[in-house]
This record gives sequence, C-alpha cells and structure tokens, in this order.
Amino acid sequence: MPFAFERVTAAPVAEHARQYTARMRDGVHLATDVYLPAGETDTDTAFPAVLVRLPYDKNSRYVYCDRFARLFTDRGYAVVVQDVRGKFRSGGSTLPFLREPQDGYDTIDWVVHQSWSDGRVGMFGDSYYGFTQWAAVATQHPALRAIVPRMTAADFNTIWQPHGQRQPVWLEGIKYFAHHWVDHDLYEYDVDASHRPAIEQFEQAFAAIGARSLWFDLLAPRLAGLPTQTGLHPFDARPVPVLHCVGWFDNIVGAHMRDYAELASRPGWDAVQYLWAGAVDHENYHLARAPIGEHDDHNTNDDALARMLPDYVNPALDFFDVFLKGVRPVSTLPKVTWELSHGDRRTSDIWPPRGSGARTFWLTDPEGTAAAGPLPGADLADSPTEDEATTRWTHDPDAPVPSLAGDSFALLHSYPDLAPVAGRDDALVFSGPALTEALDLAGPVGLDLHVTSTAPEFDIFAKLMDLAPDGRAHLILRSQVTVLADEASSVTHLDLGHTGYRLRPGHQLALLLTSSDFPLFLPAPGTGENPWTALTAKPSTQSLRTGGAHPSRLTITVAPHDHH
Repeated sequence: MPFAFERVTAAPVAEHARQYTARMRDGVHLATDVYLPAGETDTDTAFPAVLVRLPYDKNSRYVYCDRFARLFTDRGYAVVVQDVRGKFRSGGSTLPFLREPQDGYDTIDWVVHQSWSDGRVGMFGDSYYGFTQWAAVATQHPALRAIVPRMTAADFNTIWQPHGQRQPVWLEGIKYFAHHWVDHDLYEYDVDASHRPAIEQFEQAFAAIGARSLWFDLLAPRLAGLPTQTGLHPFDARPVPVLHCVGWFDNIVGAHMRDYAELASRPGWDAVQYLWAGAVDHENYHLARAPIGEHDDHNTNDDALARMLPDYVNPALDFFDVFLKGVRPVSTLPKVTWELSHGDRRTSDIWPPRGSGARTFWLTDPEGTAAAGPLPGADLADSPTEDEATTRWTHDPDAPVPSLAGDSFALLHSYPDLAPVAGRDDALVFSGPALTEALDLAGPVGLDLHVTSTAPEFDIFAKLMDLAPDGRAHLILRSQVTVLADEASSVTHLDLGHTGYRLRPGHQLALLLTSSDFPLFLPAPGTGENPWTALTAKPSTQSLRTGGAHPSRLTITVAPHDHH
C-alpha cells in the first residue's frame, strides 16, 4: 500500500496586501507582502516597518498575518511579511537557518529603499520567525532598531541540547523538519511511532514524496549538532532593544528564558532587554480557557482569533512606539511584565521579581513504596531525612508511558489530566502537603536526582504538577534528560525552566517521574542502541535514592507575598 500524504501549497495573497519579490544578493527572489495603513499607497507618507520572515506560508490561516497586520497598520506601521528562502512562493533551495542572516540583511535593505519606508525597521514573530530576527541582528544592519522574538531561541541547538546535556529523542520536534522542510510546500502525513526501526517510516514518506528533508537528516538518526547560527553570534553583535515574549506553558520556554537571562546579564545588552510572560502555550492558547473549546479556538474560529489578537500584538505595539517610532518615553515600559497563572498580571524591574527566594523540597519515601502511586504518592518534605531509601520504577519500551497531550506545542488545547499516569508501575510521584494559603512560583525550578538503572542508557522525564483537591493533576513545568549508566553515580540535574504560577489553597505541588513519554519522545530501547534504528527492546529498572548521603531534591522559586 503506498504511503499516504497530503501536500499543502500556498494560500491566496490577502486582498489588502501587495505582493513584491525582494531580490537577495545571490539573485534569488523572495515573495514579500506589504501592508500599509488604510488609504496610503507606496508613494505617500513614509512609515516605520515591522518585518516578519517565516516559513509557514505568509498567507496561510495558521499564521494569520493579514489579521495581525491590521493592528499594526492601524497604529501607523507598515507591515512586511516574507516567505523565507525555499518556502512556498519564494525561490531558492529549501534549507532552514543557514541563509537567514544574509537574507534578513538583504530584506531590511530592500525595505529601507522603498518609498513608503522611513528607514526604520523592527521585527516581530514567533518560533522560527523569532529565530529569523536573531539571524538579522547578527548582521548588524543599521536600520534594524528593535525586535520582538516570541517563544523561540537564538540558536535552535539549545532546544535539542540544553546545557550540552544528552536528551531523549524529541520525535515531535524533529519530525517538524520532515514535514515543513522537504521543499517549498508542506507535507502532512501520519507515522506510527511504535514501528521499529522508527526512522523507516520517514524514509517511506520521503520516497513517496520524491524528496527528503536535509535538516531532518542532520538530526536523525544521529544528532549532528550543526549550529543554527553559523556566523557572528547575535549576542556578540551590536545590542538592539529586545522584547522577549514567552509563554509559561510553551514547550521551549526553557530555551527562550536562557536567552533572556544571558542577555540581561551582558553589559550593553542588559539595558535594552525587556520581558513579557503570559500564561499561554506555543500556539498562544491561554490557561484561563483551557481545555480549549470550539468557541475559543483561534486556530479555527475567526471570532476567537479577533479576541486573542490584542494580547498577541499590543505588547509589541507599545514596544515599537518607544524604540521604533519614538513617540513614547522609555519610562512607560516596565522591564518585566508577567502573568501569574491563576492570578494577576504584574510588573517588575527584574526577573525573578525582587524578594523572590528559593525553596527546597526533599523527595522522601522511607519505605520505598509510596512513590509508586497513585497520587499523592510519597512526600515532598521541607527538610531532608537522615535515613537513605531506594524507590524503583520500571521502563518497558514496548509499553511506554503515554504522553496524553497529543501536541505539546498546543498543550493548553487539550490540557490533559496527568493523574492516570501517576498510578502506573512505571511512574513515581511525590507530593507536598495541601496548601493552607496560596503558593506563588516566580522564577526557575530545578531538580537534582540520584538515579541508577539496569540499562546502559536511560531517560528521565520530570513533570511538575498542580494536584487539585478533586484529584486532577495538571502540568506546570517539565524537563527530560538522557543518562549513561557510567554517569549515574553522580547527581543528575534537570532544569525545568521558569514559571509564574499560583498554587491555590487546597492544592498540592506534585512531581511525576517516568522513563518514557510516548509518542512525543521515542522510548529508549534499554539496550543502549540508537532509538531511531533499534530493532529490539529490553525492559529496565530505575532506582531513585532519597535521604541520607544521597538526597534528591526539588528547588522552586517563590514570589514575595507583598508584590506591591
């Protein structure tokens, strides 16, 4: 039976956009839409421009550029949206990352030579079109005055290998390149992630399509580690004002917050770093409406999109009014604007907010059995115990722990209850006491574990959860790491990233530990073989030590009670 796939081609250009082709230095032309304020033509008043460079079809409903462009043009900005090289209507070969610095520079140069341009350019956008902003910063074009990268990373390798740590195979993230970066179009198809070898179905897809993804080949079956910033790193370039927009439920929030933290500590850059953080995921679904019903799904419902867009665009508009137009004083911008999930929106001059402090919980399971679940499991205690204990859990690659969230980019769309996982024999769970007053998390969360395994190589998945009085458990933060057996004698650290989150009275802080998360990640085969190419699998047992000379601990950052 032939491999089934659907090819998605470019959507029609929006009626209120004018499409141009911008010539790059090597003669390749990139399809570029221009939106001008109402009633203006390209020979009238000059405007500052907001540039968006993306690979997802500039005219698709998915990126809704024509919708958000209206909010910018209503405020007196020209909006320029471009298909990057090799995608949809643009020419050139299809390969991500590598040409974005040069193409970014050349596009900015094209913009400033248009009659409607006043010579000032800002950039805006999410994910890959956050990356294209950093690529342009690296080229130091004098017209680029400010950027607003949303839910992204300056170097995508920091997503695959945070802190240089080995990571489980994030199938969901890597297969993105097998769908979006084959050729100019998008290819939609399903794979059975339980099939072995896992890479075989992608080979079948490429054969059916008649083309393959070169970047997928760099990530699978062996992670090549080719940097996505190949020239001057943007952090070493001339500083520009940056509004970092992050989502506390974004699956790459850790990478973006590492970028923010580094630049906020760099002389020259520190003065122009701003942070906006909301209780949203990568697809901009909001916690207050999770799980998302049809009425609130901005991906399919135009009214829902209209309600969502002001929160999406307004922080950038206020930022550009200061650094692009210069019509508002810089003093009107808080350095940090952040949302406390299940709470309010707050401002601060630094992140974490002043007065925040670390609080440590010690994983405690004296008998070595309570953590096996179900919830609430063993304890997250305020003080360590002198008695050392060992708690075990299993990993069967043929019966992995279910992810429950089918799409971690849109986590809040389904917002699954993780409580059923906690009762499995291949999971451990630890919980703090029921709270008598709210506990506000504001800052980084880390986990230090003493874990060994019967396997030569194993994975640890950690999920910080909010356990409600009704027994449901929902994700706050997550992290994962691959551990080699000969490294397991030392402590394993997991950086769970940053959050702003209120645990309400009656709720409990909970921690879930497993060795698989399927199908978002390929299961470790338990044999030490590559998960992409392994043909066989072997169950393993993980041992977690707590207390005594081998304490395992969770460290959170707690906001001050008096934030005013």
